[in-house]
Amino acid sequence: MVNTGEINGSSNLMDFLDEPIPDVGTYEDFHTIDWLREKSRDTDRHRKITSKSKESIFEFIKGLLDAWSGWVVMLFIGLLSGTLAGVIDLAVDWMTDLKEGICLKDFRYSHEQCCWTSNETTFDDRDNCPQWQKWSELLITQSEGASAYILNYSLYILWALTFSFLAVTLVRVFAPYACGSGIPEIKTILSGFIIRGYLGKWTLLIKTVTLVLVVSSGLSLGKEGPSVHVACCCGNLFSSLFSKYSKNEGKRREVLSAAAAVGVSVAFGAPIGGVLFSLEEVSYYFPLKTLWRSFFAALVAAFTLRSINPFGNSRLVLFYVEYHTPWYMAELFPFILLGVFGGLWGTLFIRCNIAWCRRRKTTKLGKYPVLEVIAITAITAILAYPNPYTRRSTSELISELFNDCGALESSQLCDYINDPNMTRPVDDIPDRPAGAGVYTAMWQLALALIFKIIITIFTFGMKIPSGLFIPSIAVGAIAGRIVGVGVEQLAYHHHDWIIFKNWCRPGADCVTPGLYAMVGAAACLGGVTRMTVSLVVIMFELTGGLEYIVPLMAAAVTSKWVADAFGKEGIYEAHIHLNGYPFLDVKDEFTHRTLATDVMRPRRGEPSLSVLTQDNMTVEDVETLIKDTDYNGFPVVVSRDSERLIGFAQRRELIIAIKNARQRQEGVVSNSIIYFTEDPPELPANSPHPLKLRRILNLSPFTVTDHTPMETVVDIFRKLGLRQCLVTRSGRLLGIITKKDVLRHMAQMANQDPESIMFN
Repeated sequence: MVNTGEINGSSNLMDFLDEPIPDVGTYEDFHTIDWLREKSRDTDRHRKITSKSKESIFEFIKGLLDAWSGWVVMLFIGLLSGTLAGVIDLAVDWMTDLKEGICLKDFRYSHEQCCWTSNETTFDDRDNCPQWQKWSELLITQSEGASAYILNYSLYILWALTFSFLAVTLVRVFAPYACGSGIPEIKTILSGFIIRGYLGKWTLLIKTVTLVLVVSSGLSLGKEGPSVHVACCCGNLFSSLFSKYSKNEGKRREVLSAAAAVGVSVAFGAPIGGVLFSLEEVSYYFPLKTLWRSFFAALVAAFTLRSINPFGNSRLVLFYVEYHTPWYMAELFPFILLGVFGGLWGTLFIRCNIAWCRRRKTTKLGKYPVLEVIAITAITAILAYPNPYTRRSTSELISELFNDCGALESSQLCDYINDPNMTRPVDDIPDRPAGAGVYTAMWQLALALIFKIIITIFTFGMKIPSGLFIPSIAVGAIAGRIVGVGVEQLAYHHHDWIIFKNWCRPGADCVTPGLYAMVGAAACLGGVTRMTVSLVVIMFELTGGLEYIVPLMAAAVTSKWVADAFGKEGIYEAHIHLNGYPFLDVKDEFTHRTLATDVMRPRRGEPSLSVLTQDNMTVEDVETLIKDTDYNGFPVVVSRDSERLIGFAQRRELIIAIKNARQRQEGVVSNSIIYFTEDPPELPANSPHPLKLRRILNLSPFTVTDHTPMETVVDIFRKLGLRQCLVTRSGRLLGIITKKDVLRHMAQMANQDPESIMFN
């Protein structure tokens, strides 16, 4: 035997990994991060910067720059997201109008912009101007008649098919991750899952371009969900510029949580609602400093979008409205009824959409995504064109449904029979009997409601960017407007009924149908997503009126109660489970009386646990173990006989450490001993140099005893974001529980297929 001190002195044996090695501490694709380790690494980094900042002015300035880097990232995210949102809004506005006609003065102008710049436009006929021509006027110089209608109809379908075909082709060829809403995947990523490329530069570019194309095609989808994905791509892009975030997956997720808030902020023009949406619906870990930074980023994004002013109304959204009539207590009943409708619609939509998406995944339908998109686009365009309420863009439809009928409104929904002797202010028009235009609008809206309900089920989930906020709001707004007009006419014709007597006198402005549309929109969106607080704040920011919070709250809570009675999952959680993402939802309850020993591996009849020993395995032994298994890591024990736990070594870090040791350290061969202790073991004089890998060993892995209730284990995995947990008894290793084991067990206890949680 030879003295180990002589080996260390004579050969200058380096303690491998004293210097940080590239890729050590990173994660493979489709794996879960270790939140505790990421937190510990950031604490060590911060401690090092703090101690160095006292050494010199230069280090002090570096420390200040590090502290401010988070705010700089937020500033960049807000600026880029706001700019992209403005560009998307302007492009969608132009391309949507392109399906119906073109501006002769400047082809870059949309219909509204074209008529703004015209000196020949009158107020009564403000939608028609000589500079804007429909395709039939341009091609066959006819604006009326069967031939003009057929030509406009055909070109409307052709443009829609062209836009959707371009979108699905770009997604398939350049960025497959650019499809869908993105929110289920963002939720999974924020919970600690790694999906490489999902937030990449190509995904950002293709999602932005294709989002414009699919919204312009007239499909029943919105840009709000994909806006969150786009903003998170911006967040990932800028966080990679700062080592503080690029080298720490936990810190990166703080940036992505703030970016999600920015996405909703620019989509709805609701900065506070965006922050609350990120907190309530998307984020897994949301510390207080992330709240402040989210608020700042949402503010910057909203300011940027306001500067661009894409809608020309000095507002952040197309359907900003202001109401002038208060609501009355008796109206709570129809508001609650709209909440019930929203809950039922949410349940129907989730079940039907998940069934259709599952069919798409398990049948030949999934092999032809381009054909599916073309077919749904063709059906949508053919059925949408004849109805003026489905022909226009969904945002314009919502805007018209939310609007209050003033004296200057020319909409069919405002075709009331006026009293010629009426002399009232413009904003205080009394309730009036409905005219022919209102009755026509009602049956057209009823058809539009049925159409939107059915077509949205088949549209959401196709291989194109597809948001669900706008279609859900549209369904609720249509239902709400119909109910609102019904209550208004009931109050007008039966003002002597006891429910109307106290608050609705003849000649008074009692009922606002637009408010019912807004309440219905909140109810339907809440029923589908199960949002509550953030939903009410978003809708409140849209109206700008504090007094309408109670109706919105009543509808949102009712829709959630009704929808939860049929199932706790919102649409995003349902798609997470459908795709098999390893997501532990904090909203799920685990009440079964099982123990850690029932879930841990190995179980009876299974091979013993694969472990590393602290100082008697060779490089070849470890490489063989890695090659023969696919585990993410290995417990390190004193010896196979004692099974006393020392720590835990990650598979990826073992591979990288051994590879780098072979390249950088002389004398490391296949029969070199690997040791995880402070001092090397005593070895024969002619043995090769040992390899010390203590630096990559986690000396404090999380452990539980075999009799720990699974309810506690599930809580630990949720709140600490663990990848795995070791099971011991009196310090002796018994087994291991991984996040997937927990998810399998929860699925089994819920009478579901345990293998359904595997990433698909």
